Amino acid sequence: MRSLNVFFVILFSFCQAAQASDEPILGYWAAAGSIIQIKICERFICAEIVHLITEEGVDPLSILDENNSERELQNRTLIGVNLFDGFQQEFLSNEKIQGGRIYDPRRGKFYKAELTLLETGNLLVEGCLFFLCDGEEWLPLEVTLNPDGSRQATLKNNQ
Repeated sequence: MRSLNVFFVILFSFCQAAQASDEPILGYWAAAGSIIQIKICERFICAEIVHLITEEGVDPLSILDENNSERELQNRTLIGVNLFDGFQQEFLSNEKIQGGRIYDPRRGKFYKAELTLLETGNLLVEGCLFFLCDGEEWLPLEVTLNPDGSRQATLKNNQ
């Protein structure tokens, strides 16, 4: 029975990896000062901060969400925060995904957002307030797990 359970765990992991590779938006991305993992959370698309690029000697886990407009969230670490809200999974295969919001930790607020997968393989992430929009391109990363448990990230598209 135990070997059967192990088989299903391995099969499930393989299926999850295969599913992730079918959707180019899923995976790791280099954003301004951070590494983001886009994944499925229930029926929504999530963008979780998995690493912050800090000055030497500064623990990334010590960086807090101090600009959050909700006072009770200002003491949480930014690592682990989901930046997306309301992007539905069924739109995952579209080149342009609308209908959601993005959280901006620098301002501590959510903005109406649009995600566009560019021909270069980069992801254009735009946030809008009324008719004013601003965005940045996130670069796709290949993340590998090292034997010591650490991770190594390299750009998928050498630009």
